Amino acid sequence: MGLCADTIKSDLDALGAKDARIAAAVKLVGYPEPRIRDRGYMTLLRTIVGQQVSVAAAASMWNKLEAELGEGFAASDLLSRDFDTLRACGLSRQKQGYARSLCELVEAGAVDFENMPAGDEEAIESLITIKGVGRWSAEIYLLFAEGRGDIWPAGDLAVQEGVKRLLALEERPKEKQTRALAESWSPHRGAMAIFTWHYYANPAL
Repeated sequence: MGLCADTIKSDLDALGAKDARIAAAVKLVGYPEPRIRDRGYMTLLRTIVGQQVSVAAAASMWNKLEAELGEGFAASDLLSRDFDTLRACGLSRQKQGYARSLCELVEAGAVDFENMPAGDEEAIESLITIKGVGRWSAEIYLLFAEGRGDIWPAGDLAVQEGVKRLLALEERPKEKQTRALAESWSPHRGAMAIFTWHYYANPAL
């Protein structure tokens, strides 16, 4: 499960004690709500469905999938549907390929979501071997479903924009710079990632 509210608060307080900019930002917009997802293939599948589309579009596709396959559907349920059925749920040919690849691995027992490698980088490497799962998807999974406290999805555009605003940068930093800027926030980068989304989305800023 993802980072709980108490952990996020204590981690941000620890960072705020060392960096006045973070303390001021937390005081301005408050603490973010936790982002908690279930451990397992379903959360990763939902991340694949949501790649490169809006939040609303992703939610619509997922709702159609659940209407077709049932809530909490098994990997075999998706594999049993044909192309046109999944296309009617909004899944492109590419996303269907990724979804089927994941579900086939789950059915074959090739991915054990209950026993991921303890090291963050090792866990990321194991996840990105799945077709359609890049570093961003792997990091989002580990942060939301496993609650790993030092995960930092530097390739996320909202994280980059949040860092830009928080640090008053002239331009939005690229992934490499965003990763470098966050080094001093370790081992609390997971809470900081959740806070940057919260900060970026605040309508008062």
